[in-house]
Amino acid sequence: MASNQAGARVAVVGSLNMDLVARAPRMPQPGETLAGHTFAQVPGGKGGNQAVAAARLGAQVAMVGCVGHDANGAQLRAGLEAERIDCAALETSANAPTGVALIIVDDGSQNAIVIIAGSNGEVTPATIARHEAVLAAAEVVVCQLETPPQTVEAALAAAQRLGKIVVLNPAPATEPLPSHWLPLVDYLIPNELEAATLTGLPVRSPDEAAAAAAALRKAGARNVIITLGAQGVLAALGDALPAHFAAPRVAAVDTTAAGDTFIGGFAAQLAQRTPVDDAIRFAQRAAAISVTRAGAQPSIPTREEVDAIR
Repeated sequence: MASNQAGARVAVVGSLNMDLVARAPRMPQPGETLAGHTFAQVPGGKGGNQAVAAARLGAQVAMVGCVGHDANGAQLRAGLEAERIDCAALETSANAPTGVALIIVDDGSQNAIVIIAGSNGEVTPATIARHEAVLAAAEVVVCQLETPPQTVEAALAAAQRLGKIVVLNPAPATEPLPSHWLPLVDYLIPNELEAATLTGLPVRSPDEAAAAAAALRKAGARNVIITLGAQGVLAALGDALPAHFAAPRVAAVDTTAAGDTFIGGFAAQLAQRTPVDDAIRFAQRAAAISVTRAGAQPSIPTREEVDAIR
């Protein structure tokens, strides 16, 4: 159950998927049939995961998105409501099924994911306009890239116009972002693969992440935070020199939703006006707990669990 704090409000605009998760000894090769270990059906989607993370980690959260008129959609809505997430802006499509993600997790805890957008494709700029009051009531607005690009742009522009703290997790990134998006964003938070896609630079170490962050800041990003998995986080904040935050050492079981946990925890802390360095460290601790557990939303810890490992 969420541990919400009055006044710390986060609005998440984004995707909701039902994750179909197969665990296998390794990733199959093209044309290969591989025997797996287990299968599970788990609520997910970057938007839904980040909303649940922000709620469990201390924020009052509202979700802006769309599910299908089907069993998956009903289950996803019920799961958000169980976390005390405001679903007034979560619409139901009469035409498209709820989005799904096909996920393989190997014995090394790495994952490969294929997403079918479904109803997430029906989150439009008109959706943002209908629910602008939800953005207006928030301190922080969080977006990703699993809804149509024009919708993401509309959400970023509305949030910036309303004076909100705007967080963009450019995931999944398939090409550089439109240059006019960057001034709309306060915190751009890619992982190493996404940062490489956005810049065309290799991002395999903190030093290479610093170069990618410098390129993104030169392109117009105010603050860039690149998550590097077990190598920690590289943050280029304002005009300060890039800073490296080492990752907590844990035994990883499943990295699914680790990045979403980081985003949700960071947003929850920003909504409480926590200093950014402290918000990064908090979000790292939350993500570190999540990788020790299987699944997407089931792996996300509570605020109390994160505070206990300071």
